[in-house]
Amino acid sequence: MSNYEGQKEDTDKYSLRGRVFKKIRGDILIGKYKENEELKETAIGTELGVSRTPVREALRQLELEGLIKIIPNKGAYVTGITEKDVMDIYKIRAKLEGLCARWATASITSEQIEQLEEITYLSEFHAKRQNFEQVFELDSRFHEILYIASNSKILDHVLTDFHAYVQRVRRMTISSPVRAPQSNEEHKQILEAIKEKNPDKAEELATTHIMNTIKSIDLYNLEQNLDNQE
Repeated sequence: MSNYEGQKEDTDKYSLRGRVFKKIRGDILIGKYKENEELKETAIGTELGVSRTPVREALRQLELEGLIKIIPNKGAYVTGITEKDVMDIYKIRAKLEGLCARWATASITSEQIEQLEEITYLSEFHAKRQNFEQVFELDSRFHEILYIASNSKILDHVLTDFHAYVQRVRRMTISSPVRAPQSNEEHKQILEAIKEKNPDKAEELATTHIMNTIKSIDLYNLEQNLDNQE
């Protein structure tokens, strides 16, 4: 086997492992699996059309993320995201989103600014028509572009993961006829501060944006949302 073929084989192996990991993690985060449900390697491998090896490797990685617990000689069981986890993530995000906006102020491109402007315009359009699925997707895209604009792959990675962890709660809050337009207005203000090259203001507004989201979370509905795993 040539060096190229060996490298390609390694790349394919890691790519497969990554795809399996992302699929299982995504299924946990959207509530496909109930809390304490056993994740069976054979069944998941059959469903995804892969051997048990990449599934086993993905489960080990998921345990490191705290989403499952592997009990020796018994199996892997879902722990998922708790109400406290959600609140912790949002409080940490409030700090990191502020840092992201500050850094983006210095490195954002004109193309990224145009993309963010288009997103806020479309979000306003869909919020007025209560097309909340579109608003949710646009909200996700707004933050994704900001993460990239921060010019920090580490910050981008951490915030992207946090965004994924709370996607069910994000969907719940953004589907509010009250919160959806408020959130978009906050996005506009953050963008204006970035365009003005005002890092202090951008950081403060981005932090406040996430704190306002925390305030909009109905804790009763949050508990019901997390308990409903089907």
